[in-house]
Amino acid sequence: MDEKRIKQAESNFRNYLNEGKIKKTDKFENIIYETYLRNSRESLNVANQLFQNKTSSLWVVVASYYSMFYIACAYLYKLGYKPGDEIVHQVVNESLIVQGRHKIKNHLLENYNEEKEKALIIVDNYLEDYEREKAKRASFQYQTTEEIKENKAKTSLSRAKEFIELIREILEK
Repeated sequence: MDEKRIKQAESNFRNYLNEGKIKKTDKFENIIYETYLRNSRESLNVANQLFQNKTSSLWVVVASYYSMFYIACAYLYKLGYKPGDEIVHQVVNESLIVQGRHKIKNHLLENYNEEKEKALIIVDNYLEDYEREKAKRASFQYQTTEEIKENKAKTSLSRAKEFIELIREILEK
């Protein structure tokens, strides 16, 4: 993730805070947190079922993305941030970059004894995967062949599983 993208995310995050599109919360409500986690698990389960049954590549991508989105919301909520209803997907994306990048890097450093730069590359890859899945969900309906759709669905499902596992590890600490 290049420095320009990170600076843009930081600027957007500050603006979203000022505009109330994401709010700092002092009160942690376990029901909200557990709902995000449950929605993440459910979305991933649905994506798995759709993929295994070859029901719909489009909805594998959509459900995979939503599993990532909900775990990202849980992560941000645990940090004390709750997105509003306006442009929520973009708000969560930018907030995750700002609030998650160094925390995820530190987690990787602790668990895998990676060198600093390698850990940053890995975390940037995870955050870029999240962004790619967000964009893919929005544009996927325009793909033409079923083979392309199925391959992209497989990638989405794989990315979602990896992303969710990483964030769950961090949340359980």
